[in-house]
Amino acid sequence: MRGAEDPQKAMFSYVSLEGRVPPKHPLRAVRVLADAALESMNVTLEAMYSYTGRPSIPPERLIRALLLQIFYSIRSERLLMEQLDYNLLFRWFVGLQVDDLVWDASTFAKNRDRLVDHDVGKQLLAAVVRQARNKGLVSDEHFSVDGTLIQAWASMKSFQPKDDPKPPSSGSNAEVDFRGQRRSNDTHESKTDPECRLFKKAKGQESKLAYLGHALMENRSGLAIDGCVTQASGTAERNAAMQMIDTVKTDGPITLGADKGYDAAEFVERLVQARVVPHIAQNCTNRCSAVPSRIARTPAYAVSQLARKRIEEIFGWAKQIGGMAQTKFRGCARVDWRFTMTLAAYNLMRLPKLVAT
Repeated sequence: MRGAEDPQKAMFSYVSLEGRVPPKHPLRAVRVLADAALESMNVTLEAMYSYTGRPSIPPERLIRALLLQIFYSIRSERLLMEQLDYNLLFRWFVGLQVDDLVWDASTFAKNRDRLVDHDVGKQLLAAVVRQARNKGLVSDEHFSVDGTLIQAWASMKSFQPKDDPKPPSSGSNAEVDFRGQRRSNDTHESKTDPECRLFKKAKGQESKLAYLGHALMENRSGLAIDGCVTQASGTAERNAAMQMIDTVKTDGPITLGADKGYDAAEFVERLVQARVVPHIAQNCTNRCSAVPSRIARTPAYAVSQLARKRIEEIFGWAKQIGGMAQTKFRGCARVDWRFTMTLAAYNLMRLPKLVAT
């Protein structure tokens, strides 16, 4: 029997968001971990706001919405607000009821800047890592480090001489001929994002306006325990690695795996002084390696060389899912905030599977 369509719209709705989300939906476990991390950050979030004035967007809901944007590769806050308006799953995860109004995109972006100013991304990452450490999923002895190129939100046409006061005024997308010009970071800068740098990660690749993202991974579960973004340069990876490894608190010696780009005598010497065993891939192409042969022959060195490659999974997820292949933010501070938020989101997606096993 054919069912009859009833065009009469219901006046009242008794929808329960909790009942609409399947019991085994992956976001349920992620929500529990995210709520625990946000609860541990309550003192920090409280200090971000004044005791007077109008109530703002609750920071917990703001952070959950930003996590959804990373999880589902939503390209803009405006599209995120549109999804929140009609997506019941998104409303449940953020904490909105069915009848709650969704924020305006400009208001949401203004409140998001408060998180950037107070470095909430790095604190969220640390809170998630503490949960993993309490569950025995994080190694305190063996780590890996690497860097990746993050393309800046600026075009090559914006890379102009520093002494040129004004860009060419021949339209928004003017024809520019770079043939025969020598352009470098010493003489040129981007008029759109002055903090990005012209850089290429390896020989044979094209130079791009970019930043460098760095991640420190523990080798037991492959979780990112620290991360940062710096301006692109030849020594940025080693300097960032030293800065991140200094934050690791341990009583005994630790190991640090890395690729050939970190095989420099000065960097290896700094690691040895910090009681870090350099499990760095030996670069013997044109010179002798700075890594001693007695270390390179040990079984632990071979294990570190296998484990360090898992850090590419973090970068692959961050670029393919998290949108970090080309950032939509300008300025090193904003890009750093989004990068650390993406690392925290990666850990939140990995932790439920690790706990289950």
